[in-house]
Order: sequence, then structure tokens, then C-alpha cells
Amino acid sequence: MHRIARGLMALAFGAVVAASTAFAQQVSIAIATGGPGGVYYPLGIGMADVLSKHLTGAAVVARVTGGSIDNLKLVGTRQCDVAFSMVDAAVDAVRGQGKFRSGKVAARTLMVLYPNRMHVVTIAGNGIETMADLTGKRVSIGPSGSATELMALRVIEAVGLDKDKSMRRQRLEVSESVKALKGGRLDAFFWVGGLPTAAVAELAVTPDLKIKLIDQADAVEAMNRKYGGIYSAGVIPAKTYPGQDKDNAIAIVQNILVADASLPDATAYSIVKALIERRDQLIAVHDEARSISVVNQSARNSPIPWHPGAAKYFKEKGAAM
Repeated sequence: MHRIARGLMALAFGAVVAASTAFAQQVSIAIATGGPGGVYYPLGIGMADVLSKHLTGAAVVARVTGGSIDNLKLVGTRQCDVAFSMVDAAVDAVRGQGKFRSGKVAARTLMVLYPNRMHVVTIAGNGIETMADLTGKRVSIGPSGSATELMALRVIEAVGLDKDKSMRRQRLEVSESVKALKGGRLDAFFWVGGLPTAAVAELAVTPDLKIKLIDQADAVEAMNRKYGGIYSAGVIPAKTYPGQDKDNAIAIVQNILVADASLPDATAYSIVKALIERRDQLIAVHDEARSISVVNQSARNSPIPWHPGAAKYFKEKGAAM
């Protein structure tokens, strides 16, 4: 955690510095990320730093946002150029369903990033051992309109709980959820993110407290029957978080980097080239960047249409697009 924090401090300055001019004119690129307690934000700062240094003529900044759904709306309204998103939220956006009934978003995949893991987090002694034990409890499902909320509601439905009647729902960001859980104002929370998530790690190192992660992988089959095979079962390995003494069986969805279809092909090509070829710099910011690779770039991992500029680069590198 200390290494990540030091990296963020250094990168936050470099991320807004423009390089000289290879573009015909100065280009500004905004990356929509997520909240400071997750993985999108530090990784987005790392990406902004890489792109500012290696796309000459580009000034790139990472923006704090509410997460995937907000990000897709920001791309759709051209307030941001590039965005992190979970695949399930992006599917809704391009189809104009769920939170996007007011209009479709012409999102296009730039690259597949890393798998997002569903965390259902509580504290040992709270009386919660299984998903069924959430009944009657104070549970945060993530901020309204967030991709955490989207996937949490699907998990809740798939395990046979009623989102309105089974629990006392709250809608808190992950860092706020950690504070509320530590303060006794919350019994459990949902969070979907990479490993390790800084806010969850902070909870795990709290003195006189033992973190507990609740299994929910058995929800995946029902989720895929309804939502089209975009989820998979996996684990958060034991010891990922201090005090986590066994593997946690979970639901997983892929994270992708998206842009609006109007992003010029040459710009999309340059973005993915810079990020793939300088992946080591992203790994230094967060270890989840190890999952970013040419071999993971496929329609199987992202059913969202691919941006032609990104597809061109990955085909040149031998990806099975």
C-alpha cells in the first residue's frame, strides 16, 4: 500500500504535463476512472502519466468519478475521451438498457484490462457467514448508478434475496463503506474491484478487527442465464488481504478501457500502443496491470464492439480479435 501511495504522489504531477508535438495540434485527453479507494483511479493516473509522456502533443489527465456507469455517460456526452468500465455496464450502455434507457452510448473497446472481483465484505463476529445471512442487515451495495450497484443487485437476485425486502440497503462508495463498517453503522458491503483494493486492505489492517469475505460464486450460473454469459466464477486467494485465512469463491466480470466511436483511429491506435508497450510502468502503480496483455484482447473478453484503431494495433500484434 505504501508503494502504491508513493507512486500516486509522483504520478499525479506527471499526469497533467503535456509533451511536445507529434499531433498536428495540442490534444487534451481526459480519462474517467473511479473513486480514490479503488483500482481504477491509481491505474488511471498511471495511464495518464504514460500517455502524457509518450503521446507527444497530448495533455492527459485522470478524473475521479463514480465508476463505470458515470464513466460511460461521460464518454457518451464527450466530457471524457477514455473511460474504465466493467463489461456488464458497457453492455447496458451500448444496448440502451438499464441505467441507459435515455439513450445508447457508442462505446468502443480500446483494450481488455483485468478481471473485476466481487467482494462481499464484513467483519468476523457480525453474524454473517453466507449470503443468506445478509437478511435484515445494513448493507451497502455501492453508490447509486455505480457498476458495483449494478453487479451487486444481480448477485443478490441470483442467490434468491430480495433487494428491497431482504436487507436495509445503503449506497456508499467503498471508502465510505469501510468507515461505516468500522464505526458500527454498517454490517456488510459489496464492492467490485481489483486485487488488492486499497480501501478493503485498509479495513483488513484495522487493529482488533478481522475481515471476513462472503462466498457468492454460486450466483454466476443464474446471472449468466439472464445476462448472457459475461460472468465467471473465481477466487480471491487466501492472504490477499491481511487476516483473510481462506480462498473466497466469487463472481467475476472483466474490466475494459473504452472510448467513444468518434475517437480518431490514429489516436486510439497510439493510446493502446503506448499502454501495452509500457505496461511495466503501469505494473509499478498497481499489480493488476499484469493482466493487461495482447493475448487477452478478444471478443470473448469484451463483447463491446472494438474501436478500429485499437483493433488494428492488436491484429498487428497477433491477437485473435
